[in-house]
Amino acid sequence: MSKLPSKPDHLGDSTRLVHAGRDPREQHGFVNTPIYRGSTVLYPTTDDLLHRRGRYSYGTKGTPTTEALETAWTEVAGAAGTVLAPSGLAAVTLALTSCLKAGDHLLVTDSVYRPTRHFCDGMLKKFGVETTYYDPLVGAGIEALMRPNTAAVFTEAPGSQSFEMQDIPAIAEAAHRRGAVVIMDNTWATPLFFPPHERGADIAIEAGTKYLSGGSDLLLGMVSANERCFKALRDAYDSFAMCPGPEDVFLGLRGLRTMALRLREHEKQALDMARWLAARPEVAQVLHPALETCPGHDIWKRDFKGSSGLFSIILKPCSGKAVAAMLDGLALFGMGFSWGGFESLVIPFDCASYRTATKWSPGGHALRFHIGLEDLDDLKRDLDAGFARLKDADARAA
Repeated sequence: MSKLPSKPDHLGDSTRLVHAGRDPREQHGFVNTPIYRGSTVLYPTTDDLLHRRGRYSYGTKGTPTTEALETAWTEVAGAAGTVLAPSGLAAVTLALTSCLKAGDHLLVTDSVYRPTRHFCDGMLKKFGVETTYYDPLVGAGIEALMRPNTAAVFTEAPGSQSFEMQDIPAIAEAAHRRGAVVIMDNTWATPLFFPPHERGADIAIEAGTKYLSGGSDLLLGMVSANERCFKALRDAYDSFAMCPGPEDVFLGLRGLRTMALRLREHEKQALDMARWLAARPEVAQVLHPALETCPGHDIWKRDFKGSSGLFSIILKPCSGKAVAAMLDGLALFGMGFSWGGFESLVIPFDCASYRTATKWSPGGHALRFHIGLEDLDDLKRDLDAGFARLKDADARAA
């Protein structure tokens, strides 16, 4: 096998995922880059040590394992470079701290992943950064919210749990006119379905915990950046030494090779389930951007190449006890945080208590689903029985 060119533009996504970031010739012919565990890197001479000559210098600065995933993700994301973090949230905090300082102003979508909000309201505030939350549907109107000290705009599309579709190109164009950095949490789509840097993001975050892994068995984050922002990102990474464990990086590399296949299957399964749920009498609305009936579908159709396995629904008015009866008896849907694995998940959620720029009032209980790789007929039977429990519990309460 000969080594691929550094930026093989003619290759398709699946081919890139299979080959990017690995060179069996450097690993004695073995297909996969192995796990390199270590801190100390030895130098042959004093002069080499003093001048840090060598491909690697210390474990926190990188190993062949981490370099393989960084190189691969840079190619997949269309970035200038990538750094790894020990979790998706760690990737968020690394991205933010790389481009913010005391006295700066930050704009964050009101639909953001809630732990990101906690970091902004807690740690960033403590360090002298002011955060303002904005309507995720503002689009180019973001420019009216910017101040002379607005250093960055944080986006997430679709919105966490509530699935608002942001117009990333319009936000990026407006923010760049004012000199601000555009950061995007792109975990839902991955670069396969939304090329973040091509669409205007300077820094893109993905939680490898989700679809890169596919197995709910690792914590990992990736932060990629364009030429404008990569040096500052790498400097922040080196300063924090926020490196993930080598076993998790190896699992991420392994998952990378099959991510396109799994993501397409999740997409197909979730769209089928979303349409089935939309026809249910108990469901008031399905929040899935790839559905024609979903607000924001036009933006999704214009900017995205596909959709993933995660979406939400709004139930018609019913009691909380009825919802609990539905969920507690499910056999195939687990209840737990995170998503992106082979298993199906569901959680109830309510954004009303922490939204500050917009009002969350959907008119009924909200459920977020991740559709896994089980047989859809089995999943539908499980939910059908759950809806029967919901109906019975509501009837008894009445």
